[in-house]
This record gives sequence, structure tokens and C-alpha cells, in this order.
Amino acid sequence: MTALSETVEAEIAALAERYGQPRRVAVTLEGSPFSPIGKSDRFGEVCMVLRRPNGRLLTAIKTFYPPGAFRLLTGGVGHGESIEAALAREVAEETGLDVAVRHFLAVVEYRYQELHFATFAFLLDETGGVLGVQDEAEQIAAFRELLPEELPALAQTLEEVPDEYHPEIEGRWRDWGRFRAVAHRVVYEALGDL
Repeated sequence: MTALSETVEAEIAALAERYGQPRRVAVTLEGSPFSPIGKSDRFGEVCMVLRRPNGRLLTAIKTFYPPGAFRLLTGGVGHGESIEAALAREVAEETGLDVAVRHFLAVVEYRYQELHFATFAFLLDETGGVLGVQDEAEQIAAFRELLPEELPALAQTLEEVPDEYHPEIEGRWRDWGRFRAVAHRVVYEALGDL
């Protein structure tokens, strides 16, 4: 099913040598289209599994999300941008924290009709800085921490968001939630392998 370019596959291989072999998962999505799937400015996203000094993982909710729809932080990887550069940029924009990359957890490839999208998940340890959104365009309303073993329950919460259309995601929340739940489950499984 892979639709990742040779350049991206080469970067995945190089990152795997440095940070460990990621889980590879392929998923076919159903339902109506929504953002970020199909956004023309990116081919995928980084998922920042950011572990705080207390061992808990950082999640966030955006101003327009359904109530309770916290999730792991993600950010787009633009065409021509390296995965690693996107990871550094997104961590800075969304958290303001200093981090160390500990493990390359997963590559999740999604297919929706003729569209392809990928999530590249990394375990990061907070090493310094003060938590705070640096780019207001991110629209992050709040952060919350959770234990790694709470990821499956968070995935279920995301799958059960209301089945309503929202213009901010150009689609239905339920389809978006099912998409978002996948990475949370894969990350949970990958963390269990460490």
C-alpha cells in the first residue's frame, strides 16, 4: 500500500538506524474526507509522544475540538521537508520545550480513496524549557498529561466524538476521531515493545 517516496523511505531507514526500528502499519480509512487527510501542503505528520519528567505523556486539545478530545500532539510534514526537521519545528511551535529523541516508534500509512497520508511517531523526553504554545495559529486551548497505559482509553474517546460536520476540519468529527485513534493505539503498542 505504500505511497511514500524513495526519499522518504530512505529517511525512515536512516532515522531507524539512529532511533530504532519503527512499527509499520497500513490502514484504509472509510467515511467522508476531512483535514489533514488530503491537504495539499503536506504528505504526512509527525506525532510527538512527549514524555514529561514525571513519566506522563503530553496531550492537547484545540479550541474548536469537541469537549474532551485531547490527543497526542501532531504537526504536518511539508513536501520537501525532512521528517526530522518537521519534528524539531513542531515541538518548538507547539510546546516551547527542549527535547531529546529517544525512539522512532511507528510509521502509520493511511489510505483514503486515492489519497495517501502518513504519521511518523517519535518518543521524546523533555529536557528543559517551559511548556507553552509558541505559535498561536496552532489554536491549542489546553494541555493535559496522561499515563502511557491510558492511551487505549483516549483512543476510544476519540473514536466516540460526535458525528457532526465541522468546517475547521472540512469533514465529520467521527471520521476524524477514528483516524486519530489509530496512532494512539499503535503508539501504545510500540511503547509496550520498548
